[in-house]
Amino acid sequence: MAQLRVTDFFPQNKAGSSSASSRLRRKGSQPEQEPWTPAGGRKRARTESMGRGSARKRLLMAPPEGEQAAAPGPCIAPPLGPHSPSGLDKKAKDLTNVILSPGLKPETEAEGRTPAEKQETSKEKLTELRSRLDKIRALTQKARSPKGSSETGVDLKSRLKRVRLLESKIRERKGSKLGKEDLGKKDLEPSGESSENVPAYQRFHALAEDVPPGLALPYKYRVLAEMFRSADTIVGMLFNRSETATFAKVKQGVQDMMRKQFEERNVGQIKTVFPESYILRQEKNVPTFRSGGPKQSDYQLTFEPVLEAGEKLSASRLMERRKVFSRNLVNIVKSHHKAFLASLSPPMAVLEDKLTRWHPRFNVDEVPDIAPAEVPQPPQVDKITSAQEVLAKARSMLTPKMEKALANLALRTAEGSCPLAPESPRPTPSAPPNTPSSSLRGVSQSLLERIRAKEAQKLQAQMTRDPQQELRLGMMGRLPEMARVLRNVFVAEKKPALTLEAACQRMLASYRSLMTPGEMEGHLRLLSELLPSWVSVLSVRKDTYIKLDKSVDLNIITERLAKRMKEEERL
Repeated sequence: MAQLRVTDFFPQNKAGSSSASSRLRRKGSQPEQEPWTPAGGRKRARTESMGRGSARKRLLMAPPEGEQAAAPGPCIAPPLGPHSPSGLDKKAKDLTNVILSPGLKPETEAEGRTPAEKQETSKEKLTELRSRLDKIRALTQKARSPKGSSETGVDLKSRLKRVRLLESKIRERKGSKLGKEDLGKKDLEPSGESSENVPAYQRFHALAEDVPPGLALPYKYRVLAEMFRSADTIVGMLFNRSETATFAKVKQGVQDMMRKQFEERNVGQIKTVFPESYILRQEKNVPTFRSGGPKQSDYQLTFEPVLEAGEKLSASRLMERRKVFSRNLVNIVKSHHKAFLASLSPPMAVLEDKLTRWHPRFNVDEVPDIAPAEVPQPPQVDKITSAQEVLAKARSMLTPKMEKALANLALRTAEGSCPLAPESPRPTPSAPPNTPSSSLRGVSQSLLERIRAKEAQKLQAQMTRDPQQELRLGMMGRLPEMARVLRNVFVAEKKPALTLEAACQRMLASYRSLMTPGEMEGHLRLLSELLPSWVSVLSVRKDTYIKLDKSVDLNIITERLAKRMKEEERL
């Protein structure tokens, strides 16, 4: 009996060894021995023995569609059939084979199925593949088309419709507002720049002034008056020392004084407001003493004040010219104010001499800017610089016959090329200006006219009121409360009369607003003037006393003051 090798025991010890090899060992049959080679013999023998007698089950991958499985070659052993399981269950092995090689299925499962079941499984697989194909197509279509293009398109269309609706509503509201507003506001819009671009300190300059109400000027008019004052001062200095006042010198001086730009446009505005202020000329050969300025041979704009022969521009003369300039500015604003009053409903007419303040709805700072007058320009010297100018000059040398023929030809071409004049569009009938708004639809027209007439009368009286009368009305508005405080002072003192100084001190301590003793004394004297039967101011020797009748009801005093106030307002 030949001796066995150690390597022959490895396949026998595995869990899934073949039953044929175990039978050989039991019977004692001798396996065929391979010739031993010195180099690598053991290794080759081990692999061959494992290939022949191994119990491991080779996993075969399913061949691709359209190809047949290759036949085993002479050196490759065919796969072993199913062996009897020694350590593992057969079902577990079949499950492992299905998981590892889905192309192959156990023979028992394939054999046990009927043709109907096989057809059902193939149909299920086909439907599953079709569903997967549809999903893949949908994904590729989404990847090609922009994400959510249909949804965004619908959303954009709906938003566009909303925007158009809002735009139409805004236009309707603007049209209704423009119809209700006064027509004079259109004339008051500045021509050069819109009110949105003008800073707030210029648009509301008249409201921010700490002065009593009167004929205030717009901000741009005030700036122009300050420019005239500065320019007149510089021109006066140069004129008094017999020096020619050029625009370059005046511009530099005005900009140094005001820190604002002074241009030829401002000179034209000064000429529009006060035409008799200067005589403007374009002169050359004016001596210049600056290296960077204009040359002596160039034309320069010169200023000459309009004065009598031999008169100089003194300080009193400067003040007089300044007052004339300010008066002219006020007259320009008055003309715009007159147009505004004429556009009201009902229209108003106020004499300009009696006007002491602007209409409450007249926006002073929106008065249009002054149009500049023409400023003399340097004469243009003809200099031939191109061939076109040479030809134009040569045309003047043509004979009269040639000129007549050319003129006739030009007329014929002009008549043939001129189109028919388009018909002027017919004006659309505008709505009447006195149409009532929707909020006044139930009110009678006569009542509205009476209310408007009364309001116009009140505003006219307010615009023509004297400043002293305005101050008096303000004092009368504070008298009802002062009468109540004065009566309480006399009741607390328990005296029929008090010195005027003591009464003023008590009133100042009890009145709600701060006031000087002189102002309080003026209010008490006005109270004694309006109600002499209730309050009286008496001078006894060197002192002045005030006496009050405490038996009179305070409500009666308040009614009398209100009645007198209404009478004063009508004046």
